[in-house]
Amino acid sequence: MTTTTENMGLGAATGTWAIDPTHTAIGFSVRHAMVSKVRGGFNEFAGSVVIDGANLAASTAELTIQAGSIDTKNADRDGHLVSADFLNVEAFPTLTFTSTAVAIAGADVTITGDLTIHGVTRPVTVEFEYIGTSLDPFGFTRVGFEGKAKISRKDFGLVWNAALETGGVLVGDEITLVLDVEAVKQS
Repeated sequence: MTTTTENMGLGAATGTWAIDPTHTAIGFSVRHAMVSKVRGGFNEFAGSVVIDGANLAASTAELTIQAGSIDTKNADRDGHLVSADFLNVEAFPTLTFTSTAVAIAGADVTITGDLTIHGVTRPVTVEFEYIGTSLDPFGFTRVGFEGKAKISRKDFGLVWNAALETGGVLVGDEITLVLDVEAVKQS
C-alpha cells in the first residue's frame, strides 16, 4: 500500500520518525575555480522528525551530522575539508540543525532552524517537498521529503580560500544543501 500527498495530507503522517541513513542523502555543492561545482555529502548522521497532525506548525526536526564523514570522492580534498582550514573536526566534530519554525502549504514544507557548523550557529530556512508516505514490505511506515537551502560558508567562519591568477577564488562562498530524507515511523 502506497500513500502519496494526493490522497493523504501531511497531517495524517502524525508521529515520530527516525531518519533512515541508508535511504537518506545529505549533500552539498559549491563552486570550484569559478568554473565548475564540487559535489559531496556526509555518510554519518542521525536525526528525527516529529509531525504534529493537529498543529503542523508545532512539528519539529533535528539532525546531527558527523563532520568527519564528509565525502567528495577525493581523499586529498576530504582531508583538507576536515582540517582546521575548513570544518576543523577535531574542535567541531558535528554539524547540527534544530528546527525553530515549521510552515506548511500543501505539499510544501518550510523548516527554519538553527544550523551549527564550525561552532557557529545561524538561522537557515530549508524548503522541503513532502513526497508522501508508504508501508514497506516489512511492515515499516516510511515518509519522504526532498529539500534545498543555500548558505554562505563565510557566515559559518569557513573563510579559507586561494586567489586565482585569472581573477576570482578557488572556492565559492555559496553552498547549496540538498536533503533527500526518508524516515521510519517510531510511534
